[in-house]
Amino acid sequence: MSLPPTPETPRSAATIVLVRDSDEGLQTLLLRRSAQLANMAGMFVFPGGKLERSDSDAGSLALLDQPADTLRRQLGEADADTALATGLHVAALREALEECGMLLAEPVRAGAALDALRARRLLGDGLRYDDMLRALGLRMATRALVPWSRWITPVAPALATRRFDARFFIAEAPAHQRAMHDNEETTASLWCTPRSALERYRDGSIDLAPPQIMSLAHLNRYATVNEALNAARGRRPPTIQPESFTDGATQGFCYPGDARHPVHDRALPGPTRLCRQGRHFLPPEGFEALLA
Repeated sequence: MSLPPTPETPRSAATIVLVRDSDEGLQTLLLRRSAQLANMAGMFVFPGGKLERSDSDAGSLALLDQPADTLRRQLGEADADTALATGLHVAALREALEECGMLLAEPVRAGAALDALRARRLLGDGLRYDDMLRALGLRMATRALVPWSRWITPVAPALATRRFDARFFIAEAPAHQRAMHDNEETTASLWCTPRSALERYRDGSIDLAPPQIMSLAHLNRYATVNEALNAARGRRPPTIQPESFTDGATQGFCYPGDARHPVHDRALPGPTRLCRQGRHFLPPEGFEALLA
């Protein structure tokens, strides 16, 4: 008898939830992943990507705006070492620039400017993220990042071919910068309120994966950027490892606090499970439960 395959070890990754105030209320940035990608093709996601070795090497650490040990404490994970914690912060800032052209940095040299277009162009020319910052007289603005949540892909992912251990950071989008997808990994940019994103998903105009659905439902509770950032600063980032389930013809995911989940304490506000309904994942109580 053959043994079941060993589950893939999740890869460390960082996601940045960029938010801004608008006349419609708090908005967040979503990017559509290229239909040619193997993982989550065509779906709208928050900017992010896997942790790179260079994110925690000496070249990157020299450009932090606060001590590495402060970032370890800020991450709020007792078992995370300093290299991992700093690397995740760096990765979130790097991905914000690579994926949507948002430069979260500050000048350290007289006359240095936050030129996001030039910064992204230098990365496109092959310059490392930390070397680009040095060339422009900048350092990283890790103070702009607030740890928000930690998502670990289920052992048997339903929508992805790879597993990730992704830390979500929330940050205010830099003023006077324009978010732009890269036309390679991402093919569209969308600023919208969390409610509007969820309604578009319901109506079939965009595709979302369950972590984005649940995160947007969480973000929908806040009216302004300050409300969202202060709420994140006031609590330890929850860890969410969804559990997949099948109940007759019903398939879905449950989350901490659900009767089916091994973790009994609720990690997020809102529904504790999503069920597959055709192409959608929705709460058993119906779509409106995401907005409650």
